[in-house]
Amino acid sequence: MRIRLKGGRVLDPAHGENAVARDVEFVDGRIVAATREKADAEHELGGAVVMAGGIDLHSHIAGGKMNLARLLMQEDRRAHPEPALPGFSGAACGCGGGRAVPTAHATGCRYAELGYTTVFEPAMLGSNARSAHLEMADIPNLDTGAYLVLGNDDFILRLIKAGAPQEEINAYVGWMLKATQAFAIKIVNPGGINAFKFNARKLDLDEANPHYEVTPRTVLTTLIRAVTELGVPHPIHLHGCNLGVPGNDETTLATIAAAEGRRLHLTHLQFHSYGTEGDRRFSSSAARIAAMVNANPNISVDVGQVMFGQTVTASADYMSQYRNRGLASPKKSIGMDIELDAGCGVVPFEYRDRNFVNALQWAIGLELFLLVEDPWRIFLTTDHPNGGPFTTYPHLIRLLMDRDFRNAQLATLNKTAQAHTLLAQITREYSLEEIAILTRAAPARILGLKDKGHLAPGAVADIAVHEENADREAMFSRAKLVFKNGRLIVRDGEVIDLAPGTTHVVRTDFDTAIESKLDTWFDRAVGLKAKHFRLSDGELRGGRGPTVLNCVGGAS
Repeated sequence: MRIRLKGGRVLDPAHGENAVARDVEFVDGRIVAATREKADAEHELGGAVVMAGGIDLHSHIAGGKMNLARLLMQEDRRAHPEPALPGFSGAACGCGGGRAVPTAHATGCRYAELGYTTVFEPAMLGSNARSAHLEMADIPNLDTGAYLVLGNDDFILRLIKAGAPQEEINAYVGWMLKATQAFAIKIVNPGGINAFKFNARKLDLDEANPHYEVTPRTVLTTLIRAVTELGVPHPIHLHGCNLGVPGNDETTLATIAAAEGRRLHLTHLQFHSYGTEGDRRFSSSAARIAAMVNANPNISVDVGQVMFGQTVTASADYMSQYRNRGLASPKKSIGMDIELDAGCGVVPFEYRDRNFVNALQWAIGLELFLLVEDPWRIFLTTDHPNGGPFTTYPHLIRLLMDRDFRNAQLATLNKTAQAHTLLAQITREYSLEEIAILTRAAPARILGLKDKGHLAPGAVADIAVHEENADREAMFSRAKLVFKNGRLIVRDGEVIDLAPGTTHVVRTDFDTAIESKLDTWFDRAVGLKAKHFRLSDGELRGGRGPTVLNCVGGAS
């Protein structure tokens, strides 16, 4: 099938195209150079903006914590039932509904309507990997991938405590990436979740785990080195120490310094940018931290923007969730240990615009977006669902692009919070090109996905078309057209077809001698054979298998 999009304005920052008037043509799911050949189908766009499909590099869409959240928040699906879709003869598509924690099927539908075609689950436990992959296979219209959570598992902490050579740690990381069919490595509160097992309630960057006597700094730098030497494209994806704690700004600054120039991605940075100034002992450190990010080109960040309204917080950082369980709204929560591998806490929460802390969190996130200068190193996220549902992205985009609208929203918030933010003084407004960088080109680059995030020949035909609208929230709420692998799945903001996606995984070279040690460890400590822990390619995507990105060691 040869399909041609005519009369659009192409926005492709990866190739320097900023609203360039040209046709986009694709054949059998891949973009090709424009031709004069007869097309099987043509779409006249009338000047609409043509972009690559959106890529969300951090959104909780699968795994144990999300299923617990869905069980806990059944009222979410009652409040947001599945819609009747014109493409399905007026019948519901069977997606199950939900907004704060939509079902797997609804996740694919709602993302597609916004123009997104690729989303990464940022916290997959090894012991829960099989379930997470089965769940991702049920998400239509999206390519997916998952980051494996390491840094609190007993095997690696034992290796570090014993002074194991880096090559052995690298081999373990490489084996785990392959065994769990993961795409990158995530660290959640390095060593801190494990410390909870030994009755600790916090662990700072240079505070030793009470059992293994290993500090978070050591865990972090050891895994940074492992990922670098294995050649994994995406740097360590770090949920740092002291999430949500006033004064954690000092920890964040120290963590950036600890990277010592090596690549590191700080996730949901808003939750790690809190000072202790003022009568409330809670203040914004966004300016300090943004300055540090600007001065360190090895650092990339996503924001985890807080958006007002009902959501649910779901995290492997059970230390934080245990601390916050009393703030639940509605008053219920879940905390559990998953196979002695990691913790999981689920706490429903409603962010309120008249609440001092919530209002200042909202402002801190926007300050970070506007003060970090390089749009290629900052990414649009709400840490779905922790800061707010991904369906609030269009509203967030308008806040970034429209200063008058942003300041009008700020004026309605808690008055004390307004006095504690410099947001009203910031004149920056994001351009459409910068939004395309944040949501398309930059995620593809940092993830190493060379055929995504752009519209040049050879790229996957994941394409979103948006009608130009001065109201940027309206513009990005309902895509005019969305193509997944060249297949039309959304028209005028409505899902009209369901396309299968793929799962992206990385493969690295590693010393297979580690396997004998892991066989012994699994027999003795895990209660499951290592060979049964490993996922085969045939277990992914209903037997279709993954899309493999082979890594070359020594990436900087």
